[in-house]
Amino acid sequence: MEQKVRFAIIGAGRIGQVHAENLTRHIQEAEVVAIADVVQEAAEQTAQRFGIAQASGEPEEVFGREDVDAVAICSSTETHADFIIQAARAGKHAFCEKPIALDLPAVDAALAAVAENGTKLQIGFNRRFDPNFRNIRDAVRSGEVGTPYLVQITSRDPAPPPLSYIRGSGGLFLDMMIHDFDMARFLLDDEVEEVSASGAVRVDPAIGEAGDIDTAVVTLRYVCGALGVITNSRQAVYGGDQRVEVLGSLGSILCENNTPDRVIRQTEAGVVHAKPLYFFLERYMAAYADELRSFISAIRDDTEVEVTGRDGRAPVALALAAGRSYRENRAIALSEISPP
Repeated sequence: MEQKVRFAIIGAGRIGQVHAENLTRHIQEAEVVAIADVVQEAAEQTAQRFGIAQASGEPEEVFGREDVDAVAICSSTETHADFIIQAARAGKHAFCEKPIALDLPAVDAALAAVAENGTKLQIGFNRRFDPNFRNIRDAVRSGEVGTPYLVQITSRDPAPPPLSYIRGSGGLFLDMMIHDFDMARFLLDDEVEEVSASGAVRVDPAIGEAGDIDTAVVTLRYVCGALGVITNSRQAVYGGDQRVEVLGSLGSILCENNTPDRVIRQTEAGVVHAKPLYFFLERYMAAYADELRSFISAIRDDTEVEVTGRDGRAPVALALAAGRSYRENRAIALSEISPP
């Protein structure tokens, strides 16, 4: 396929606008022909902002359009699996934000539809396209750190999301930590066989009243024998805090936070440097564009996508295992969640 890949975007919220900006302004191989949102005004405003010809309040309409090659599913989580199924049945490729669904039967139904109809599905784990994390993964694969012993992943948001979002997100493990579960698999190119989780409400009692936690520590046991530790907090007042380290028999490799500049001021009063970039959109804007470029290349070259449906399923299983571990106060084997 040499011509531009024609997209319809479903969802005109924050992430829908990120993808709309990249597809209309920064990726020459793409053309956005329509955007749809159940709130038609949001679709119309986004269409006007990015020069998209058609806006609709009926997302299902895009699947019947002959001028659509692929859909970018940026709607609320509970709609993802159904839209993937509709796209596959209509012969449209799909790029879908995480997670595919909040339970494995829904995930499996979506993946089965993709397989049955021969369409492509890429999941929006954008952190795989961050050059820092890719560099670590490549170093591990090349044997630079030797035999992996320990993976440490830190993710702390600058502030909690609205309670209305938390109530429908599936909770911290399925919403926030799911990126880290994906990163845990990505960095070592290995599967996790056991999960142990502890959680607490330390940031805002209202989050606990909404049925969620805002602080968590999860330990992982990989098939290869390595261990992993993931820590999450819904609030870090100094900015978005996302760091990774892999320790192995030959040393360690790690990445610190991105900052607006690398200037360090050293005086009698102390040593000062910039805080981490505050918001995840600042940190990962280039990665958001690169994941779409990768998806478009897979369509144009008819190759496998870089982040497959299987890659989308595995973090959901890990998140469900973490949730059960937290509730039951015990380690959970992945075979309990997803039998082999």
